[in-house]
Amino acid sequence: MAEHVPARRVDGEPGGPGERLTRAILDLVGRIPATDEHKAKGPHDRARAIAAAAANRAALAAGTLALPPGPLGWLTILPELAAIWQIQRQMVADIAGAYGVSADLTRSHMLYCLFRHAAAQAVRDVGVQVGARLLIQDVPLRAIEKIAAKIGLGVSKRLAGRGIARWLPVVGALGVGAYAYYDTAQVARTAIALFSGDDAPAKKSRRPRLRG
Repeated sequence: MAEHVPARRVDGEPGGPGERLTRAILDLVGRIPATDEHKAKGPHDRARAIAAAAANRAALAAGTLALPPGPLGWLTILPELAAIWQIQRQMVADIAGAYGVSADLTRSHMLYCLFRHAAAQAVRDVGVQVGARLLIQDVPLRAIEKIAAKIGLGVSKRLAGRGIARWLPVVGALGVGAYAYYDTAQVARTAIALFSGDDAPAKKSRRPRLRG
């Protein structure tokens, strides 16, 4: 299991949304959550069931937090992101458990699974393609911090769009919930692809692979 990544001070405007998001990302990937999932006889079916349940929880959490209208709604944007990311983090750990590889899950795997679909450029150095295989590198802490800063900056630039939805309480909440469902499904897709290979996300040379 990966060691906890301390939320160090990062470059950027002190106290700004980019810095706060970066710290949240560092906290998110810094500790791998425990899972009650064990290697399943049908891991693909179990992983899809885990993904569907998590996507529904994320949609409900996001839609509920997006209900307050106007300025009050702006205050729920960061809590909404944090809630969705927590659900997605646990989902990734549970999917790894269904494939029997949770014991070797690292912060690099978590970072890749959570943000590959939305920030491919930021996490490009985490995974190295070797033929048909994707090798996940054990990225050092300083590199993790830089990647988190890039992701945090990208997310902060998209917060305005989330804020606009707050001015349309019911319709906006439905849209926010639908996006949270879609976003969680994309995280699940990455995790399933990563952990469904023959190799476990182990130390040294044994790494999970994406099927070619």
